Formats: sequence, C-alpha cells, structure tokens
Amino acid sequence: MTGSPEMTEPVIGIIGGSGLYDIDGLEDKTWKRIETPWGEASDELLFGRLDGVRCVFLPRHGRGHPTSPTHLNYRANIDALKRSGVTDVLSLSAVGSFRHELPPGHFVIVDQFIDRSFAREKSFFGDGIVAHVSMGHPVCSRLGDAIETAARSLALPVTRGGTYLVMEGPQFSTKAESELYRAWGCHVIGMTNMPEAKLAREAELCYATVAMVTDFDCWHPDHDHVTVEAVVKVLFDNADKARTLVRALVPSIGGTRPGCAQGCDRALDNAVITAPSMRSAALAHKLDAVAGRVLRGG
Repeated sequence: MTGSPEMTEPVIGIIGGSGLYDIDGLEDKTWKRIETPWGEASDELLFGRLDGVRCVFLPRHGRGHPTSPTHLNYRANIDALKRSGVTDVLSLSAVGSFRHELPPGHFVIVDQFIDRSFAREKSFFGDGIVAHVSMGHPVCSRLGDAIETAARSLALPVTRGGTYLVMEGPQFSTKAESELYRAWGCHVIGMTNMPEAKLAREAELCYATVAMVTDFDCWHPDHDHVTVEAVVKVLFDNADKARTLVRALVPSIGGTRPGCAQGCDRALDNAVITAPSMRSAALAHKLDAVAGRVLRGG
C-alpha cells in the first residue's frame, strides 16, 4: 500500500525582464539581499504575498537596468531564488519576433530554446561534482497551462508554444543571422533565458517563460522604420500587461499541490555522476541550496 504523495506549498518566483522592475499588489513587501556562494544576485529580492500566496520577485537586470545580459550572474540569481524557498519560477522577458503572426504586444508561452550564448557560466556543477540534467522539455507544462488559462481569461494576445533563440548580445542580430534563425523555425529572439532555464532545471525549480514581443527582428521589411520611442512604448505597455497577468496567475498556482508531474522538482534524481567518495567538499558546500537534496542523500 502506498502513501499519499508529498504535498508542496508553492512559493512563486517572478523574474522581471526589461521594463518590469516591481510587482503591483504585493502585501507585506520587503526588499532583502540574499547572499549566495556564487556571488551577487542582480539586485535585492522583493518578498511579499499576493492574495495570500508567498512570492519572491527579482528584477533580472537590477532596478534601473544597470546590468547587461552577458554580465548577469545567472547562477547567483537562481541560487538566491532557491535559497529563498521558491518552487515555481515565472520568467518574463522582452523579445523580438520572427513571425508576422507574432506582432509587437503579443505574448508567447515558450516551450523550447536554442542557446546561442557563449560567454556565460551555464552550470552549477563542474570539476569535483559532475551532473547532467535532461533539457528535452525545458519548461514546466503545468505552469504553461496555468499561464495560458490566465492570459486567455484576460483576453491578452497570447500564443502557446514557440522556440526562443537566445543570442549573446549586447548587439542585435545581423539581417543574415535573423534570416538564419527564421529558417531554423524559431519564433522569438532574446538575450536572457539561457542559461537561466538550464540553471533552474539544475536547481529543481519548475520554470516557464512568457516572451513579450516588443518589435520585429531585423528580417522584417519595416524594421528600419521602427523608432526607439515606439519600442519603449510597447515595452512598458507589455510590462503593464505582465503585471495584470501575474495578478491573475499567482492565485491559480499558489494552492498546496503534489510534486511536479513532469518531474522538474526531481531533476537531479539520476543526474549526478560523480561517486560520493570522489566529490569535492568545497563544491558540495556551494551546492547546498541547489542540490543539497541529492548530495546529502548520496
């Protein structure tokens, strides 16, 4: 006879992208710096409750946007969220579009990534403790379902499913690159969701992305006529819609639930390859929040 599945009280982590530096409606708000063994996170984390649900907000680039995508400390950001008790991560990201049917102002609930970044630390693991996590399905479908339901209830322009091409930046694509990524079947392009999604999986966090289109990438014949003012207007309009989406979404995913059916919260069960006797004590100490569940058991 088997017992009941272990229940989880979710803590919702929200990573705000360009134009989104706070969350409306949070009660009992407190900004707090979380120390991590991976260095400084992008900013203090904003702790609070939204309709009674515990939430932790992190402005990805820091308040005022001082940090570029390449120089973000992705490991510290994810570790800080995990260390704060977060179980579910909603990533909000400004992107360019590769498709006519995904115009500025449209939201895409991404389900795949192509990682073209090259100047970033992409794993918590390394020499001394080696681990390989599955990324075949890089986002949590349960969170995707909830996001879609909330977005459609608000009549937001939304598409479920799409591939996000992550470029290094900070420069935008050449036209030849843009045409190449379109030929690959990509839907949107941005600079921040890798290695963020990979690190969230290593930290056994449920993770989903809402990609918010600000403009068409340079493949589009009208791209050269787009003004900075127009892009900024869309950026902040998207941020307002994102805040509304968060307000509708959080109560729907905040109730006590069993473990993730997709297994996001057990991603390390068979991932650590290094034998216990050969593991680096120093690295194990740094991994206390991210991988303590499996390392203490192994």
